[in-house]
Formats: sequence, C-alpha cells, structure tokens
Amino acid sequence: MDNNKNHKDKKMDHSKMDHSKMNHDKDDHSKMDHSKMDHSKMEDPKSDDHSKMDHSKMDHSKMDHSKMKHDHGSIPMGMAGHDHHKMMIADFRKRFWVTLVLSIPILFFSPMIQDFFGYEFLLPSNPYVLFALSSVVYFYGGWPFLKGFWSEVKKAAPGMMTLIAMAISVAYFYSSATVFGLKGVDFFWELATLIAIMLVGHWIEMKSVLGASKALQLLVSMMPAEAHRVKGDTIEDIALEDLLKDDVILVKPGEKVPADGIITEGSSYLNESMLTGESKPVKKDAKDKVIGGSVNGNSTLKVKVEHTGKDSYLNKVITMVEEAQKTKSKMQNLSDRAAKWLTYIALAIGFGTLAVWLILGFPFVYALERMVTVMVIACPHALGLAIPLVVAISTAVSAQNGLLIRNRTAFEESRKITVLLFDKTGTLTKGDFGVTRIESVNATYSAEEILRLSSSLEQSSEHPIAVGIIKKVKEDNVAIPNPENFNAITGKGVEANVEGKQVKVVSPGYLRDEKIIIPEDAYSDAAETVVFVLIEGELAGYIALADEIRPESADAIKVFKKNNIKVFMATGDNEKTAKAVSDKLGLDGYYAEVLPHQKVEIVKELQGKGEFVAMTGDGVNDAPALAQANVGVAVGSGSDIAAETADIILVNSNPQDIANLILFGKATYNKMIQNLIWATGYNVVAIPLAAGVLYSSGFVLGPAVGAVFMSLSTIIVAINAQLLKRKIGKK
Repeated sequence: MDNNKNHKDKKMDHSKMDHSKMNHDKDDHSKMDHSKMDHSKMEDPKSDDHSKMDHSKMDHSKMDHSKMKHDHGSIPMGMAGHDHHKMMIADFRKRFWVTLVLSIPILFFSPMIQDFFGYEFLLPSNPYVLFALSSVVYFYGGWPFLKGFWSEVKKAAPGMMTLIAMAISVAYFYSSATVFGLKGVDFFWELATLIAIMLVGHWIEMKSVLGASKALQLLVSMMPAEAHRVKGDTIEDIALEDLLKDDVILVKPGEKVPADGIITEGSSYLNESMLTGESKPVKKDAKDKVIGGSVNGNSTLKVKVEHTGKDSYLNKVITMVEEAQKTKSKMQNLSDRAAKWLTYIALAIGFGTLAVWLILGFPFVYALERMVTVMVIACPHALGLAIPLVVAISTAVSAQNGLLIRNRTAFEESRKITVLLFDKTGTLTKGDFGVTRIESVNATYSAEEILRLSSSLEQSSEHPIAVGIIKKVKEDNVAIPNPENFNAITGKGVEANVEGKQVKVVSPGYLRDEKIIIPEDAYSDAAETVVFVLIEGELAGYIALADEIRPESADAIKVFKKNNIKVFMATGDNEKTAKAVSDKLGLDGYYAEVLPHQKVEIVKELQGKGEFVAMTGDGVNDAPALAQANVGVAVGSGSDIAAETADIILVNSNPQDIANLILFGKATYNKMIQNLIWATGYNVVAIPLAAGVLYSSGFVLGPAVGAVFMSLSTIIVAINAQLLKRKIGKK
C-alpha cells in the first residue's frame, strides 16, 4: 500500500512512552459499584488469582472507594472495603503484566515494527501468530473495558468504557479481518500497546483514589482490637465488640483508648491529634471525657465506657466523612454533565473523522486509525476524576484536622463568605473565668497570700468566679487552707475565718455599702469582673477575672481581615463587656445582650444587606441561626458531633480552625477549578490533533501515543488533587 511508508513513519518510539500516566473517561472510580461483581468464577476463593473473576457486572461509573462497605457474602476471605479495592488493583496489575509480556512478541513479529527498525524475522505463519497473541491480549487484557462497555450500554449511559472498548474492538476486528483475507494492514501492535497502557493507567489511577481515602482508612484503623475490662479485683482482656456501656476499662500507658468514656481514676496526657486535629497532648483528669482511638500518655487510667460501636465519636466521624464524599455538590454535578457530553462529542468526532479521511481519499486503515486515536484521547476520565478525587481528599483530611464536613456545597462556598458572625463565649474567648490580675493594696499581704487566703473560701463553690480562682491556685501549686465559720453574705460575697484571720471575698457593692474606697485601677479593663479581699475588715487587695480571650483569636481575626471578611460578634454579655472584647480584637462590630433566638434575626439582617454570612454557634442553642446562615459552623462540640443543623462541625473551639476552614475551602474549590480547566482544556487541544488537523505539517498522533497523552491528563489531575493535602496543617 502506497501509504504504508507514510503510515509507518508516523509511529513513535515506544521506549520513550510514559506508561505511568493514563486517562480514563467519565467512568468515575470514586463511585464504583462492586456489589454486582460475580465472584463465582474464581476457581479457588482463597487464592490471590483474581484474573478469572467476572467483571461483567462491575459498574465503573459508580465506584466509591472511600466507602467500601459492600456485603460480599460468600467470599471466604471476607474481602470487603479497603481489601476489596486492593484486590481490584491487584487484578488490573496482573492483567497489565500478562498483556505487557504478550506485547513483546507482538511488537517483535509485527511487519511494521520490523520495517521501522530495519530488521526481518518472519515466521511461516507470522500473521496467525500475531492474531493468536493479540486475541489473548484483547480478550484477557481488554476484558474489564469490554465488560464495562456492556454495563454502560445496558444503562444507556456511554462513558469511558464505551470509548475504550470501541477503540480496541475496531483495532482488533479490523486487524483480524486482514489476517483472513481483507486487503489492508493490521495494527495488532498498536492494539497491544493501547491495552497495556490502558491497564497500567487504570491501575495507577485506582491507586490514586485509594490514596485519597487513606486518611479515612487511618481513622478506621485507630481502634484497638481488645480492651482490658475491670471486673472487681480482676482484669480480663475482651474483644472490642464485647465491650458494653458502663463497663470500666483499664487503659495502660501508650495504649489506644478502646471506647469513648469518662475517666474514673487517674490523670494523663492523651494524644488526640488524629481525631481532633489538636497536635498537643491534652491533659485529662478524673471526670474528663476521653475519645476512643486517642493514645494514652505515660499514666494508667480507668475509664467508664459511654459510647461504643455506631454511637462512638470515631464511627460518627467516619460516617459523616463517607456521607460527605457520597453527596455531590454543584461542582461535581457540573463535572459529571460535562464528562457525559464529552463522551457524546468524542463518539461524534470519532465517526466524523473516519468519514472525512475516507472522503479525502485516504486508505481505510489510516482513517480507522485516526478514529481510534480520537476515541482514545478524548476519554473524559480526567474530567470525571477532577472533582471526586478532590472531594475524597478534602473530606478525609479535614476530618483528621477536626473539621467535619456535613454539607459539601456549603464547604465549597465558604470562599464566598463576606461576614463571619461569632458567638463570643467559648470561641473568641475560652468560655470560663480565668484570673487576669491579682493586686495587693496592703503591704502586709502579697498577691500570692491574697490568692491563697481567698481560695479557702471559694474551694467548695461552683460559681464561675470561684472556679476561676481555684483553677489559678492549682496552676500555681498553692496549698489551700481550711476555712472555719464559713458564711455567705447574701448577694455580696462570702466570709470565713482562715488561719485565725477573718477573710471576706466580696463584690464592689459590699465596699460601697461599707464606705470603703475602691482603688482607681481596679476597673482598668472593662471586660474584667473584680472581687475584693478584706482581711480583718481592711481591704488587702483584689482579684480580677475575665472570660479570657483565646490567644489564637487575634491571629484568626487577622486571617479574616486579610481575606476581606468582616467579623461581628453576637453575645449575651452586657454592652460594656461586649465592647471591651470587640475593641481588643479589632472586630467590625458587635451585638450585645443577644438571646439565642435573636441571632436568627441578626443573620437575616446581614443577609438582607447582601452579605454571605457564616455563623458560628454551639449547635444546640444556636441551631436556628446556623440553619439560616449561608454557612453554619458548629464549634466546640468536642466528642458530641450531633449538630444536625450545622453545615460544618469543628471539634475544637479554636477560632484558628475557622480560619483554616475558610482557607481550606478556598483551596479545595481552586483545586476543582484547576482540574476542570486542565481536563477540558486538554481535550480542546488533543482532540483536533488526534483527528489529524496537522497532517499537512507531518504531525499525526497514533492511538498508542494518544493513550499516553490521555494518561498524562489523568495523572496530572490526580497529582494536583493530592497537593491539596499541603493546604491544611495541624495547629
């Protein structure tokens, strides 16, 4: 054939082909339904040979690797979830290696390859040898694509498998026809390399998706297999599933806590970094809650079990992440529609390319090759993978950092936030009174002595001021003396005899009633609450307390301002206190003496001004406001993450987490846009090249080269999605 030489010269050096990069169409492997796989054709269920597994019912368009909890019933190995996905990767890997081994003799005995490299080694039955080897490659190596094609046809939803199956089928059956009499030139070698590249690309892409769910799998693996249950004076090791509510368990140093519970005995530092994102070990004492999966420090604890199984914190997190990954956002729906239409466009352009080249008078084999290349290179899998992979990574990594996403659309739209409405207590501030100043006004008594004596009166009280004073005493390791003749001064304070001295801890009202002058600097900070200490009837000094502003708040506010987000505060505190906190942090405004139900009206008011409002609250009292806000963020939920009205739940109360949330939401959205631009832009350039628009310039892509470019597109999308992990860090 006159065009043979031309056709031969267009071939590429396969030694330089990058087989590590492959692109699959719209067949979104983030949602693959393995539940219909026929395992009955595995000769030995216990063997690792999955090559005979019937993939015919495997729907690649709905594969969710992040949520692999299918019931595989009769599989003796119990291959489910993560292991099942690994099995699929192993199956593609095996098919690839078999195909690669068979491709070597196909390439070696191919007349076109021999002509290209200038050697001759033809067997008497050379065409039939090529046909036999290529048949094995087509039916064994191409089996997943052929079965996937049939599944797509049955669903009337053509996708990646349709394009790949049509491309390899056209190449195989046309080449086979030339062996048995049809005039033309086979391209068995291109068929073999095409399938090999498709398989290795599929293999690599599935590993990428598996990698995206590693963060979630890490959470799954955090629970220990056994627990030490305390029964009277004995300790028994039991399986985790046998643990019941109210059981008392022993947690030894360095061990993982087997279940959520409350410490009944002991104190220790626990590492919760993989659960809440809190990088520093957290001090836990008796009556404090612990989370199953956290790692105990260097002390032994006894814990009363509160939650096990599906009610546990960790299980709720995993379920929430899975639900978020399963739910499609607006961006993902857009991506799916684009991938669907790209499939139709690829089919239309493919057949159109065949017709045009035939009309121009080119040989059928050449026109056919152009059509095959178009179908291969246009596979919109990069487009189909662009969003799901980002979703899988962002939700799982967020969970590891204490950001639990319930509403993906709200998370992606966090980039639009123009106003952030904070609840003060527990978010901008620590939520409990802390001693900010201890001042002595009597040379006889030092600040430490004033604290020590006053703590004697406050040690049995649950009042926030008393709790704050006792907390300070414990921090300073001050011994608390015992009081005698304790008495409450109604509405004004308390009094008692301590170490032979009469001590009173009273309010400013008591000093005014007793005509005692209040020191001028006692109220230098409007946010503080001040109590005065009298010893033997004389003012000895005063202790100032405040709901302390979190040290992270100022840094978080700077991040918001840098991103042009106005910050307002809504609090139940009085005007004076609210203004003091607002001024200290440099907020854009505040709402004082606000009741929980009034926060809804504030959100509506801001929205009425055209603002995109994010509201932070406790998830219970603030539920209506969280639901009304464009983005509702429940904060400070700790191990209680049942904030139904919130779009996003922050395990910790750290305002820096909210800054991280907004920045990570922007980064996630940007990754989606980058991937979509790359996936669509690639096709705009690649499809015309595959069709042969630069033929007159001597530049024509062969099917195998098209497969490499298609693979490169997918790998770039996958790598770009993986880079998202760098956009969020531990505190």
